[in-house]
Amino acid sequence: MLESLGYSAGFLTTLAFVPQVVQIYETKSAKDVSLAMFLLFTFGVVLWLIYGVVTRSLPVIAANSVTLALPVVILYFKFRYK
Repeated sequence: MLESLGYSAGFLTTLAFVPQVVQIYETKSAKDVSLAMFLLFTFGVVLWLIYGVVTRSLPVIAANSVTLALPVVILYFKFRYK
């Protein structure tokens, strides 16, 4: 039950970034995206991923592995559509 809660939380927090990725891709503009915020967030996700690996927490590892991909894409778009 507790792991299901972790997977659900990870799924929802990861899914939250999808609309931003889609909007940036469709408009080809990331000017309103805060570079500092996404750099800090990405670093935080990397730390959560390390924490998940060290503690062997599958929900934390799974969620942060996928979550890491989305802000990396947003950062890529931020530099590409400057």
